[in-house]
Amino acid sequence: QVQLVESGGGLVQAGGSLRLSCAASGSIAGINAMAWYRQTPGKQRDLVAIIGGTGSTNYALPAKGRFTISRDYAKNTVYLQMNSLKPEDTAVYYCYANLKTDCASSYIDYWGQGTQVTVSS
Repeated sequence: QVQLVESGGGLVQAGGSLRLSCAASGSIAGINAMAWYRQTPGKQRDLVAIIGGTGSTNYALPAKGRFTISRDYAKNTVYLQMNSLKPEDTAVYYCYANLKTDCASSYIDYWGQGTQVTVSS
């Protein structure tokens, strides 16, 4: 059973920093992309940052210059360093991975349960 478990969320004042972590566990044969998405109530889930299997990265415009995505390939873990946080960054942040399990024939999408990030003004 594959699990993506996020950690590192919390309450922070505007201008502060947080680092989110997401560890993928289970019978994993390989991971392609890993990413962070965020969602507020009643809104769609939007991409924040993504890191590909070879390490290439892309960021949503609101995250550029403030957030950094990275991964530890050996530990199947992705990180999101968030600096200069703004109130509009408040959301539930979800970890995503496109991965293949040992018993699967193809790569499929997996999601974490989400971690709350609240930025006060």
